[in-house]
Amino acid sequence: MTNRMLLRAGHVISMDPAVGDLPRGDVLIEDGQIVAVQPEIDADAEVLDMTGRIVIPGFVDTHRHTWEASIRGVAPDATLDDYFVDILDTFAPLYTPEDVYAANLAGTLECLNAGITTLVDWSHINNTPDHPDAAIQALTETGIRAQYAYGSANTSLADYWFESKIAIPGEDVRRIRDRHFASDDGLLTLALATRGPGFCVNDVVTAEWALARELGIPITVHVAMGRLAGRFGMVKQLGDLDLLGPDTTYIHCCHLSEDEWRMVADSGGTVSIAPQVETQMGHGWPPVMKAIEHGLRPSLSIDVVTTTPGDMFTQIRAAFGAERARVNAECWQADTPVPDTMLTARRMLELATLNGAHVAGVEDRTGSLTPGKRADVVAIDATALNVAPVHDAAAAVTLCADVSNVDTVLVDGVIHKRDGRLLADTGRARRLVEESRDRLVAAKATKETKAGA
Repeated sequence: MTNRMLLRAGHVISMDPAVGDLPRGDVLIEDGQIVAVQPEIDADAEVLDMTGRIVIPGFVDTHRHTWEASIRGVAPDATLDDYFVDILDTFAPLYTPEDVYAANLAGTLECLNAGITTLVDWSHINNTPDHPDAAIQALTETGIRAQYAYGSANTSLADYWFESKIAIPGEDVRRIRDRHFASDDGLLTLALATRGPGFCVNDVVTAEWALARELGIPITVHVAMGRLAGRFGMVKQLGDLDLLGPDTTYIHCCHLSEDEWRMVADSGGTVSIAPQVETQMGHGWPPVMKAIEHGLRPSLSIDVVTTTPGDMFTQIRAAFGAERARVNAECWQADTPVPDTMLTARRMLELATLNGAHVAGVEDRTGSLTPGKRADVVAIDATALNVAPVHDAAAAVTLCADVSNVDTVLVDGVIHKRDGRLLADTGRARRLVEESRDRLVAAKATKETKAGA
């Protein structure tokens, strides 16, 4: 029996040029697939009244260390250098599989609540084989669309981030693929979260790239951020190793040279930018326009909730403000006109939806409200005082709305939030993540006591 749902009378921003924007439009969904987006649709279906709502594709977060939800806000003033010590060398070694499960459960529900329907979970917390199983279990239970990026263990900063000689265990990645990812077209897909040159010796780098390509899974890697990795020339080193390819996402990219930008573009690579973290923690200026100027389609990501908020509205505004501030300042100093290529509020919505799907490798199934794609849909309450009255619907989403205005969230045609309420056991998730917090804080105190004894 066909399951039909009709989103009726919303202001539809489809992000598909062929469909366009519909100030009053309907979206018809059948068995989780968008089948029609039109001004008015007559169908025998369950009706969700979207009057007073702006209907958009779900946001896509292309890089988040979801496991850190248990230690949210623990490093509010951290620099990137601080993060390596305070998080990766202090908390990460203490994480149990139960902590990973609790954090991924709460962190993924946080995503859905904020209208993020697709997540790249950059999971560098695989201290035992049980850790990835716990992370994937939580992703599966919440029903989000996610790319699980299998990363290294994090039991020692010296062992895993200073010219590491320890490769991600191929046998366990193969086990995870066989156990959890029999298909590449399900809600969950698999990637490899690699540390890359500078952080690892070349033999480890080549082994990890070879593993990903053997399994036919994409690669995601941090490059050119902060005072340390900004000097590595990581993309150039990957080029020297003949490892560049269209299967690789480069995160941050704040200090890429012009040659490296061309290498990323020419190889078909993709780019993920985390603007709030980058400006706040000292990675460098978010290179949104630099990526666009090289013909790339940059996406946005949250990165770490240890230090920044976990919603896409924050990232949109951080990128928009930082990039326009940089360009305006340069033009002021040079006494030249502001270029026509300045970022617009509308373009920021494209980065957060369609570009995100492109980077996460799921543009064929999400990122726009296109007939034939899966129904990952978000409705924003445009009647709220911080959004109304609406003059420009895209700007209302990118510059006015916040998490409190996310009224309805669908993933693959399944309703996860309705009338502003998340349809999940949030009490259990909060209890588990608070218990995880308490356990980790106690373990940290015990470790420090023993070290000082």
